[in-house]
Amino acid sequence: MTRRPFSFGEMPQSLFDTDEAPVVPVAKTNGQLPSYIKDHRQRLRARFLQGGAAALPDYELLELVLFRAIPRQDVKPLAHLLLDTFGDFNRVLSAPVERVKAVKGVGEAVVQELKIVEAAAHRLARSRVLKRHVVASWDALLDYCHTTMAHRDTEQFRVLFLDRKNVLIADEEQAQGTVDHVPVYPREVVKRALELNASALILVHNHPSGDPTPSDSDISMTGQVNSAAKALGLTLHDHLIIGKSRELSFRAEGFL
Repeated sequence: MTRRPFSFGEMPQSLFDTDEAPVVPVAKTNGQLPSYIKDHRQRLRARFLQGGAAALPDYELLELVLFRAIPRQDVKPLAHLLLDTFGDFNRVLSAPVERVKAVKGVGEAVVQELKIVEAAAHRLARSRVLKRHVVASWDALLDYCHTTMAHRDTEQFRVLFLDRKNVLIADEEQAQGTVDHVPVYPREVVKRALELNASALILVHNHPSGDPTPSDSDISMTGQVNSAAKALGLTLHDHLIIGKSRELSFRAEGFL
């Protein structure tokens, strides 16, 4: 008999001073960038180095990323197009590759640069929580979950595995789903915990809709994992649902 998995359900005026390159066709001279684009790139890089990301709106930060992928072209129109398509800087970085490729003007080099930046952000956030005591680094853990999951357009289910001292020893993706559900096997979750010699778990999944309110399926699934964990001497500390701008804790809401 085949065991079926459970499923989790679910342009205003700028505030920044602008330093834009004009949107006009680029005329190359002996393979060199026109001075207005070259100067714009230099000024934008200088502003970033002096003021950091806070000194730049999303489209200019995105321009900096695109500079490397498209070295001889005004990239501001493409930056605006990507933001118009996906909504904000974070959603551009986390958008599926095929959807990014579908945007006019995007090639392999652009996709590669965007995904390198996304991977770097994930790795940096992960380094702040892995091998750390979960309670002491709870805010960093939430930041990591939001960085890796909040802007996905499909559901993802992850399990954080902890040792007896509540130190995070592993973070693993268990399943990916659609826009409103993801299949999860409680038996496989606790089996993996035993393989890692973990003592406790934290479940994490995202709601692409942005609303972290748990569905009946979410609640039922969490109860099944909790029962399986208890039977094997494991502790389910929490189940976090990650929305666009906030998260929901099953423990805090009384579901566990």
